[in-house]
Amino acid sequence: MAESRPALVDTYQLYIDGRWVEPEDGRYDDVSPASEAVIASAPDASVGQVGEAIAAARRAFDDGPWGAMSGADRAGCLNQLSDALLKHADDFYALSQVEWGCTGNERMMQIDGAAYMTMHAAQLATQLGEEAVSGMSAGTTLLSHQPLGVVSVLTPWNFPHCLNVMKLNHALAAGNTVVLKPSPLTPLAGLALARLIDEHTDIPPGVVNVVTPSSVEAARLLTTDPRIDMVSFTGSSLVGRQVMSAAGDTMKRILLELGGKSASIVLDDTQVTDEMLQQMLFDSCSLHAGQACILHSRLLLPDSLHDDVVDRLVALARDVKVGDPTDPGVQMGPLISAAQRDRVQAHVDGAVHDGAKLATGGGRPAGLDVGFYFEPTVLTGVEPDSTIAQEEVFGPVLSVLRYRDDDDAVAIANNSQYGLSGAVWGGDVDRAVGVARRIRTGQVAVNGCGPGGAPFGGFKLSGLGREGGGLGGLHQYMEAMAIGVPA
Repeated sequence: MAESRPALVDTYQLYIDGRWVEPEDGRYDDVSPASEAVIASAPDASVGQVGEAIAAARRAFDDGPWGAMSGADRAGCLNQLSDALLKHADDFYALSQVEWGCTGNERMMQIDGAAYMTMHAAQLATQLGEEAVSGMSAGTTLLSHQPLGVVSVLTPWNFPHCLNVMKLNHALAAGNTVVLKPSPLTPLAGLALARLIDEHTDIPPGVVNVVTPSSVEAARLLTTDPRIDMVSFTGSSLVGRQVMSAAGDTMKRILLELGGKSASIVLDDTQVTDEMLQQMLFDSCSLHAGQACILHSRLLLPDSLHDDVVDRLVALARDVKVGDPTDPGVQMGPLISAAQRDRVQAHVDGAVHDGAKLATGGGRPAGLDVGFYFEPTVLTGVEPDSTIAQEEVFGPVLSVLRYRDDDDAVAIANNSQYGLSGAVWGGDVDRAVGVARRIRTGQVAVNGCGPGGAPFGGFKLSGLGREGGGLGGLHQYMEAMAIGVPA
């Protein structure tokens, strides 16, 4: 490995049953979205090797010590992982810059937070236990939660490290074993995590397996194989529906965190500050180049504030420094691939064709001819039923819509097949919270205050189930079991 490359950027093997295994289907290029250069050669798992990983996880659950361990013992292993994540945070950040275009202003949510999530999961593992519940029987009813078994974890390319860690945390703390399949666009994120587990923890062999197939057939096995008890998937609603359908034949438990087209409502009594607009632009447009399901990509403005807010947002958008994430002054990096960049461009061109006005952006930034870059883009005159207002773009594109009154704003916000996130801004907090309660969505920020420590997930096509939120997040990876004990 060249000395100039980050420590975790390497040409890995597959991680199956506690061993590093050569791929049977060859290798594929892992391309940096910032430079378009090949940074590593990723191992392409065959269908058979994915099956071997499932078998290893099944054995580790059925015959190994993990599921039978006390919560405290599992917590000890998770604390080892947390320590390793803290120690190697700089290495993971360097990896994130070249593999998926993470910039410095995203480091806490993308990288550093992962270690603390693991620490929290370790604490939750120690809190699992039986509780007595009252009922109609003469004796005592004991309620416990049991691990489901083997969990396949399928993660996307936009926040791969924190999602790999979060899902593993919950599955492992609950006592399950795991087969992790990261996106083929960010395979190193998962393999580097396997390296830390292998080298720095006492997690037994087979409890965590990481495979990086490129074929649909191999990936599909992780949703259909009867040896798998649960599928935890984060990604698009389109693929989420396919996962749900594939898992249905064997009645697997599923957790789906899917797409969003969230609305940010600015009420007419809002005192719009520059600081507020900076946060609004980040949350709705420039966060990871718009590649986030939680993005508030529809901005709803009343006539009294529309022109002023748009003019100021446009000025801020033009000041965003776009470029190589390894440059500490850069605020927004590239899109993940050429295909994604073309998709975003097609959405913007289609919106303009349908009557929206391009207030700023709309294409490749000047001077950035290499890399999959796209300018922060603001579209005005967007109609609520238009394609750009209904479909998830997954790029730095903000659609601005006008509304008449609070009822109209709520109706427009709810005019979506999604319901993942959202925001309300207002001078009267009680009024703003009242509007927030009427939005059919999983979480709403009021005046920039996002919900913390709460279950995360969505309504409608934004998914099924909830991640996080204390013991409830672990219980998503468990089954409730009741035992009647005679008096």
